[in-house]
Amino acid sequence: MAIFAQVVDSGGFSAAARQLGLTTSAVSRHVSRLEAHLGGRLLQRTTRSLALTELGGHVHAACARMLGTAREIHALAGNYSARPNGVIRVTAPVAFGQLWLAPKLPGFLALYPEVDVQLTLVDRIVDLIEDGADLAIRITREVAPGLAARPLCAMRYLLVASPGYLAEHAAPITPEELAAHRCSHVGAPFDGPWTVQRGDSVVSVSVPARVTINNSAAILAMVEAGGAIGLVPDFTARAALAAGRVVQVLPDWRLCEPHGGAVHAVYMPGKHLALKVRAFIDYVVAAHADAG
Repeated sequence: MAIFAQVVDSGGFSAAARQLGLTTSAVSRHVSRLEAHLGGRLLQRTTRSLALTELGGHVHAACARMLGTAREIHALAGNYSARPNGVIRVTAPVAFGQLWLAPKLPGFLALYPEVDVQLTLVDRIVDLIEDGADLAIRITREVAPGLAARPLCAMRYLLVASPGYLAEHAAPITPEELAAHRCSHVGAPFDGPWTVQRGDSVVSVSVPARVTINNSAAILAMVEAGGAIGLVPDFTARAALAAGRVVQVLPDWRLCEPHGGAVHAVYMPGKHLALKVRAFIDYVVAAHADAG
C-alpha cells in the first residue's frame, strides 16, 4: 500500500522506484499484488501516462490516511519509551558486515541491553519494505532519492599483494604494468578500463583478471596466499596491511569515479525515526570515529 501511494505521488513506476531505491519491476510487482488482493484495477497504464481508476482514487486516499496514522503510532510509541528497545533488522554487504560492522556489535549490545540485532549479510540491494529491514548499509556515491541516509565512513579501493608475490614478481611501477601481472577483483564493474589518478596525471588502463571472486574477503585470502595482486576495499585490507601480511601496490595512484564512494546507513524517510534505529546509527558512527 505504501509503494502504491508512492507510485501515485511520484507520477509513475520509474520515479517511485528511484524514490524508494527499488527496481521498477519490484515496484510494479507490489502494485500488481495489491490489485490482485483487492480484486480490481487501481491504475490505467499506458506507455506515456498513468491514471487512477475510480477504485484507485479511493484506495490511494485510504493509503495516504494509513501512512499518516502509522507515523503517528510510531511517534506515540516513542513517547512511552525512554530507551531504545525491540529488534532492529539490519542488512549489509557480506564483507563489510563481517569485517567492519560485526566487530562493533558487542559494544552496541552492551550499551543497549533492551535491543536485539538481526544482521543479514547479502551482496544485493535490499528492498527495505519487502525484506522487512529497518536499516540497510549501502556502499555508494549517491543514495537513491526518497530514502533517508547518513554517511558512516568513506571507502576507497586499494591494490594489494603479499610480500611473497612481490618477491617473485617485480612490483609494478606504473598502472600500465598491471597487465603483466596476475590480478583479481570482484568482476563487474571492474571488467572495463579503470581510470586512475596521481596528482594531475590521469591514466586509463585495462586490467584483465585471472580470477574474479564476488567477495572481497575471499580475494584477500587468495592475495595473502601469494595468488595475485588484488583490488579490494580499504576496510577489507586494513588488518592485513597493519599486520604486514599484504602491502599496497601503486600506493600513489587512486581509482577515480565511479569506483569507491562512501558507506551509508539507509532507511525509510519520516519525521519519527525509531529510537533503536537512531541509537544504532549513532553508535556505529561514534565507534568508527573513536577507532580513528
